[in-house]
Amino acid sequence: MGKIITLLTDFGLSDPYPAAMKAVILRINPEAVIVDITHSIDKFNVRMGAFILAHIVEYFPEGSIHVGVVDPGVGTARRPLIVECDRGLLVGPDNGLLIPAARRLGLRRVYRILEDKVRIGWVSHTFHGRDLFAPAAARLSIGERAEHLGEPSLSYVELSFPKPRLKGECIYGEVLYVDGFGNVVTNIDEKLLKTLSIGRGSRLLVETGSKRFEVRLVEAYGEVDPGTPLAIVDSFRMLELAVNMGSGSRFFGLKPGDRFAVKVV
Repeated sequence: MGKIITLLTDFGLSDPYPAAMKAVILRINPEAVIVDITHSIDKFNVRMGAFILAHIVEYFPEGSIHVGVVDPGVGTARRPLIVECDRGLLVGPDNGLLIPAARRLGLRRVYRILEDKVRIGWVSHTFHGRDLFAPAAARLSIGERAEHLGEPSLSYVELSFPKPRLKGECIYGEVLYVDGFGNVVTNIDEKLLKTLSIGRGSRLLVETGSKRFEVRLVEAYGEVDPGTPLAIVDSFRMLELAVNMGSGSRFFGLKPGDRFAVKVV
């Protein structure tokens, strides 16, 4: 039964943890199709994991199962969840990681995973990804139903992303994510830019603390010379601050959680 199971974690690739999860999944369902979304979420950064998960799940076929493990509360009273949606299922900790993605997939019901229904052996207090989430996802992939693996939960931890603020001529934003290229993904979306008639060719003044940078909004990185800073609406449909063939994070001095202001020159 070749059901797709995706994995998103902050484990990195130097340790055996992603492989252990895959081993458990394949032990239960040898025909599972496992897709690694990423294992490079910043350590313990639930919001970053939620952002990436929410922006990729809709591209997978309907019925896919998405496992998220960014879990600083592992082994505590935080609950393990299955989230049932119109177009798929999510499995992971009750810390807000799954909920933005679930809303994009049409959140229907939430279940607290019952250990005795999913585990294949001892359950570690430090590795629920292997011992609860992986077997739960694998069992779902072979047709077991969420209501047979858990009990209904009417409450769960919500997570929301910071909203940009508009004050006078300035938009006050926050960095949500910096990708592997150093591109700075902000919380200012394409819709807000269009509302303010900001489009291709607009000159923008970016203020980060005591520093100011003037950039042009372009549609492709290659519209400016290598090493030149720019602004662009990226594949997340968010305003991104970047440098052509360089690191926007390094140039602007921005990292996730940093705030900045931008206005039309």
